[in-house]
Amino acid sequence: MLSTFSGLPRAAWIVFTGTVVNRLGYLVTPFLVFFLGSRGIPTEQIPYVLGALGAGNLIGPALGGLLADRVGRRTTMIAGLLGTAAGQGLLFTAPDTVTLALAAILLSGAGSMVGPAASALLSDQVTPDRRRAAFSLFHWAVNIGTAIAGMLGGFLAARGYWLLFTVDIVSTLAYALIAASFLPAGRTRPTTPQSGGTGYGVVLRDPLMRALLPLFYVALVIYTFTEVALPLAIRDDGLSTTTLGLMATLNAALVVVLQPLAITVLARFRQIPVYVAGSILVALGVALTGVAHTPWAYAATVVLWSLGEATIGGVAGSIVAALAPDHARGRYQGAYQWTWGTARFTALSLGTTVYATAGPAAIWWFSATAGTAAALAVGALSPTIARRTALDAPTAEQAAPSGTAETTGAVAGA
Repeated sequence: MLSTFSGLPRAAWIVFTGTVVNRLGYLVTPFLVFFLGSRGIPTEQIPYVLGALGAGNLIGPALGGLLADRVGRRTTMIAGLLGTAAGQGLLFTAPDTVTLALAAILLSGAGSMVGPAASALLSDQVTPDRRRAAFSLFHWAVNIGTAIAGMLGGFLAARGYWLLFTVDIVSTLAYALIAASFLPAGRTRPTTPQSGGTGYGVVLRDPLMRALLPLFYVALVIYTFTEVALPLAIRDDGLSTTTLGLMATLNAALVVVLQPLAITVLARFRQIPVYVAGSILVALGVALTGVAHTPWAYAATVVLWSLGEATIGGVAGSIVAALAPDHARGRYQGAYQWTWGTARFTALSLGTTVYATAGPAAIWWFSATAGTAAALAVGALSPTIARRTALDAPTAEQAAPSGTAETTGAVAGA
């Protein structure tokens, strides 16, 4: 099942290992509301801290992508990880709402710098025909670490919130040490006016990215509804928080188990149709939450959108990597992950409002119709994407006669 990941360069496995270690410490954010309550923060002031946490996700990806191209991938990753550890420490010791909000911005902003730099490094180190596997491996690492963290979080929180912060800081610094010790130092690529300059104009002037990013945004908003609308629906049906915990555990377990299998089985199919099919599964799975009213029915919907998540894990990042010119890989990944941050901010800030004012049906119908339409629109762009890239060309293993496929090695340094 793991044969699809074989032959990936050393840097891909270092990023995988570091990401798992780092995500093992994804403990503070899920329990942040409870921590703030334990610090005596009034309920009406908690949204300020949560909003600051979301705002950091709008800053970090753009800054991370820019720095990845200007000062280097590894340097940006280490800076982001050190900033994350500092943000965690400051959040734990902050004395009031204002300082808590500032620490939250640092925490999420620095943390979200790491992803674009790591993705750009993968684009550098992995040949085009293996990027789909490399980005799926990256996505798998996030889910492995998050699944284990989910099991640890409640146990540690019951024994003191300081344990959550300690594990978060240690795991973040451990990834920084791994990156500093084992990732290639790399070099920055000089930019010229002809190559698009040093800012995000190079992305904004790309008509294909201008078309794709809004479509990815819709899909990511719908996926984030699983963090907002699903808990509200379970609460409205009178079910306990235990049911919500079981749904989260089911999702994590399914993605961890199914993603390597999915990438192995689906490797023979072109990437864009796989993305379209997986995105529709996610959209329909989220939409069908509206007709679920029992734990078993909710579990069935979770299975459906988890299967879609496992199918498309890492595919969008791989598409963006294929479109990016060599000198702007960090900024292309930064633009994509900024879209991810914006979508999450939108879903978390507006999802509850829409659910309460327009009714839950608005969420479910939007998921079904907009999600399917966005996925099909990406499919319609497939010929244009193919003309720009070798994305849907046969891989080296598929094109070579049996027994003659060559092992893929690393390419230019980060």
